[in-house]
Amino acid sequence: LAGIAILGVGIWVKVDSGSIFSFLGKIDDVPPELNQVLNVGYLLIAIGGLLVIIGFLGCCGAIRESRCMLLLFFMIVLLVFIAEVAGAVVILVFRPLADELFEKAGTAAVKNIKKDFGKNADITGLWNTTMDTLKCCGYYNFTDFTDSPYYKMQGSNYPPQCCMNSSPCNRTVADNTKVDGCFPKIKQLIDDNTVVIVAVALGIAALEICAMIVSIILYCRIKSTGA
Repeated sequence: LAGIAILGVGIWVKVDSGSIFSFLGKIDDVPPELNQVLNVGYLLIAIGGLLVIIGFLGCCGAIRESRCMLLLFFMIVLLVFIAEVAGAVVILVFRPLADELFEKAGTAAVKNIKKDFGKNADITGLWNTTMDTLKCCGYYNFTDFTDSPYYKMQGSNYPPQCCMNSSPCNRTVADNTKVDGCFPKIKQLIDDNTVVIVAVALGIAALEICAMIVSIILYCRIKSTGA
């Protein structure tokens, strides 16, 4: 069921052109490494498909008492567990590099806003969708829109999202409203839920270990029964 859910989310991300991930592909000079985020849909599809296969092997292997299926189930779960541990180590080791990449992405995003927001319909629509979804304003804050085409056309006013949708949204109102930028909002959201994320990760790891133990026990019991 988890595999099917993740598979569905992955397909939705790839099909939905208005996804909040899509604006990264529209930004000039964005770090090439960060463009890999655009492949998150393919990653989710792959993970979802793998989980469906694992679930099928585990259930059928247990019900049909197939030693081959149980052994294959054990091997796949073991590989996934090793990959998760390796991924966690890589994230911890390269954390400073990730911060540097997001800093470069911020520079490119602000440059993109000042150049195209209010002039390019695709860029404007993607940023509006992102800001409406996350209840944020700009990449860092409302000053990202200063001197943008929108800012000039609207008589030195900012997008309404920067003033909690109040109008007019001038510098004084935006400064008093203090709507968070989208990047700080996402970062704060992750920081606030770090304990939950770690707990879920540990729970998944424990579940995988239990699944491997149960599968190998069933494998041995079927062998002894057959003898």
